[in-house]
Amino acid sequence: MKIGILTSGGDAPGMNAAIRSAVRQAGALDIEVYGIWRGYQGLVDQDWRPLTSRSVANILQRGGTMLNTARCQAFRLPAVRTQVAKDLRDAGIDGLVVIGGDGSFTGAGLLFEEHGVPCIGIPGTIDNDLPGTDRTLGFDTALNTAIDAVDRIRDTAISHDRVFLVEVMGRRSGMIAVHTAVACGAEAVLYPESGEDTYEALVAQLRAGWERGKRSSIVIVAEGDKNGSAYAVGDRLTRDYHLDLRVVVLGHIQRGGSPTANDRILGSLWGAEAIKLLAAGEKGVYLGMKAGEMVHVPFARVHDPRPAPPAELTNLLPVLAR
Repeated sequence: MKIGILTSGGDAPGMNAAIRSAVRQAGALDIEVYGIWRGYQGLVDQDWRPLTSRSVANILQRGGTMLNTARCQAFRLPAVRTQVAKDLRDAGIDGLVVIGGDGSFTGAGLLFEEHGVPCIGIPGTIDNDLPGTDRTLGFDTALNTAIDAVDRIRDTAISHDRVFLVEVMGRRSGMIAVHTAVACGAEAVLYPESGEDTYEALVAQLRAGWERGKRSSIVIVAEGDKNGSAYAVGDRLTRDYHLDLRVVVLGHIQRGGSPTANDRILGSLWGAEAIKLLAAGEKGVYLGMKAGEMVHVPFARVHDPRPAPPAELTNLLPVLAR
């Protein structure tokens, strides 16, 4: 049996742990593994090569992905997917492990539905926004990276009696923003799933804090918030209320860095499980965790509504910010 493995979309800490585990679990089952470079672009270009246990040595602690990743518009075309399926059959590759997010799983689902290519997905996205799973690879590391940065910013905010708007990643999801806000004791958070009156609520929260004697504040802003970027919100606050504020955009530092223990362990569990499932004839699902138990989620579920940040956290934040 031969299995291909690829990483697609944005990189996430823990992807290398999953690759390493999949390759070594495959070796234990006498299954050959081919690494596919640059995601679906590598499938289109037939850019794959054998991976052995030694090929994945010393990658557990590394962020990013050793297989590289790329966006591939060509794979959206049915004719290209037909050719890819033929190329895989000609190469004797019996199935794929796909590590990525919703776009990656959409592609894997199409390859499975249209051509019967067995695919197992491993959730790899720092946004933690896939239906059917409580956690995705990279979220824990990205969250801890953001927390460390905001803790440092807080020191300066206090020293200068200043408001800081800190922008974190999350074009369509507020998971990182809300979790960071609670973990760092932020005064407020803006994120895509929140209501329409969030700007006025932010102003009210900052004013209430000032009246209680607060002279510095941290506001976490998800990059996809409906009010705009942290710079847009900051410009509006400065114009409306003449606040002495600063904006910090954390950006891609949240993607990189050595994965946390949680992401290393999760990647290791999912990498081994994906190989076991393909060896057992399972196909057309991605892995997940629900209430601490591993689950298998049909690829079709990737089109379900995205999970929103937990209401218990969003409701708790204003209480803790008093």
